[in-house]
Amino acid sequence: MSYLFTSESVSEGHPDKVADQISDAVLDELLAYDPSSKVACETLVTTGQVVLAGEVKSEAYVDLQEVARGVIKRIGYTKGEYMFEGNSCGVFSAIHEQSPDINRGVERKDPMDQGAGDQGMMFGYATHETENYMPLSLDLSHRILSVLAEIRREGKVMTYLRPDSKSQVTIEYEDNGKPIRIDTIVVSTQHDDFIQPENDSLEAQLAADEKMLAIIRKDVIEILMPRVFATINHPEVLALFDANITYHVNPTGKFVIGGPHGDSGLTGRKIIVDTYGGKGAHGGGAFSGKDPSKVDRSAAYAVRHIAKNLVAAGVADEILVQVSYAIGVARPINIYVNTYGRSNVPMSDGEIACKIDELFDLRPKAIEDRLKLRNPIYSETAAYGHMGREPRIVTKKFSSRYQPDKTMEVELFTWEKLDYVDKVKEAFGL
Repeated sequence: MSYLFTSESVSEGHPDKVADQISDAVLDELLAYDPSSKVACETLVTTGQVVLAGEVKSEAYVDLQEVARGVIKRIGYTKGEYMFEGNSCGVFSAIHEQSPDINRGVERKDPMDQGAGDQGMMFGYATHETENYMPLSLDLSHRILSVLAEIRREGKVMTYLRPDSKSQVTIEYEDNGKPIRIDTIVVSTQHDDFIQPENDSLEAQLAADEKMLAIIRKDVIEILMPRVFATINHPEVLALFDANITYHVNPTGKFVIGGPHGDSGLTGRKIIVDTYGGKGAHGGGAFSGKDPSKVDRSAAYAVRHIAKNLVAAGVADEILVQVSYAIGVARPINIYVNTYGRSNVPMSDGEIACKIDELFDLRPKAIEDRLKLRNPIYSETAAYGHMGREPRIVTKKFSSRYQPDKTMEVELFTWEKLDYVDKVKEAFGL
């Protein structure tokens, strides 16, 4: 019997994602001027207000107001009617220095003995369901909102769009895990109040709302979705879209009040959107605002890198890798593997875990070096998922009233590279 599985995504204008992007922009600014910075930056956004809190140990100095306002304006909160606007919102900082009790457990005379910045368990997952080895339901959810943001920025069609939006995709699967069809697509997008009621009556207001909803629904199906289809290069995935898909567009009927005015936002509240959309597992630690000494972030990237390279090499069609750490201790406590019975090698999952231990150095400093994590590469991760993204080299410019301007070439999403496939094949005899 078939079953249904759902994943969601949220846009860069979602309040929690606004908070994530501010936290990671602060981190990038500090790393650009001091790569050894230790950072744990949390952000709260609400009506007309940004609050920054956390711990920092750095030789760099950052104008937090300037960084936060720049992010808010880039996202698109540029109008007073949004009740949250980059130039006018308040920015309050409660950031203080990192605890020396934590720092003494992290820094070592030999950098390779650097301890983990916290305890915890991290999971990496990969599946051959998509070309980027991500769950299809999450990949499609991200695509929908990424394209919607492009349309909003272009300003040529759907000109009523505002920055806050959410999506959800439900896929029907066969018992063997093969996707059969797209069952349901949900798109909720914030919008201008672009049709006014004829009078002050409730009936007139409801009639205006219905007219707006009809236009938005039509545009989502006839403008947004065709552009999403154009981003999909896999014929087998395109074949999953049929005429029987159920579309829920702005199911409440109206979505004018949104963003940080509609809901407060906090760093780290979208960890499933950030990772695998509910597939595999999650250890509970958020990513944004944390420097790579925090294994919540760096080890999660490392095990995604491992899982993706193992699936790409043919070790398994689907794999989950867990690693865990004790604060201040360099070597992981365990490596766990689950191939869900979809392994392609004559080895137990435990034996695969032992091979991983031989192939990949999972000490925090080794992860930082292998994946080049001491660079300002994190702002790009803070919306539309940390996993499944395209590795690429970009030039980034940083300007500060306190330090000279800086231009850097950095490599983004290094944990998505398939640079260990040949080593994995050799180790597993593939």
